[in-house]
Amino acid sequence: MRIDIITVVPGLLDGPFSHSILKRAEEKGLATVKVHNLRDYATGKQKQVDDYAFGGGAGMVMMIEPIAKCIQELQSERDYDEIIYLTPDGNTFNQNMANELSLKGNLMMLCGHYKGVDERVRQKFITREISIGDFVLSGGELAAAVLADAIIRLIPGVLNDETSALTDSFQDGLLAPPVFTRPAEYEGMKVPEILLSGHQAKIEDWRFEQSVRRTKDRRPDLMERKDF
Repeated sequence: MRIDIITVVPGLLDGPFSHSILKRAEEKGLATVKVHNLRDYATGKQKQVDDYAFGGGAGMVMMIEPIAKCIQELQSERDYDEIIYLTPDGNTFNQNMANELSLKGNLMMLCGHYKGVDERVRQKFITREISIGDFVLSGGELAAAVLADAIIRLIPGVLNDETSALTDSFQDGLLAPPVFTRPAEYEGMKVPEILLSGHQAKIEDWRFEQSVRRTKDRRPDLMERKDF
């Protein structure tokens, strides 16, 4: 997989892709993330990428010309399965979306900033609009890092144990069950005996029951969905 991220603040993305699982994915040749500075596609001494909104009002708007130039240059080099715009009014990101996008080959992400992008960018280039929640960030960079992390970790071979991602919360519509490790007892708090029994079938039954219970308690809305 290749992910191209277009941003006006490329420095915000230095950290997330230089460590841990995302770094290992690149070292293994399983995923590549390229960050593009939108100002490289702007003209004039100031490399301006934003301007005042027609009609007035507070805040600046990202201009269409630099964005179009960047997107078109990338499209001339390869085909993209999706061109994603990170925006608070997009569809809320979830695990099903991550699963779907992890099967793609090339993704492009445009990070919103200021008051957002000229609407014509969305009309002409964007194929999918995604939000990571009902709140507003200073820009789409952190949201792009969240998407990339959630997607890349699902690619076969990225995690040392490929079955790990399949047992994460939300993969089967439920929250993950409680987990324990050594010591078996800490200050009188004991690990459930079933987990020490070695009886795998009973352990899996216990985990499923705990997942259902935890989901009912913490996220009953998940169990009310039609696709549960």
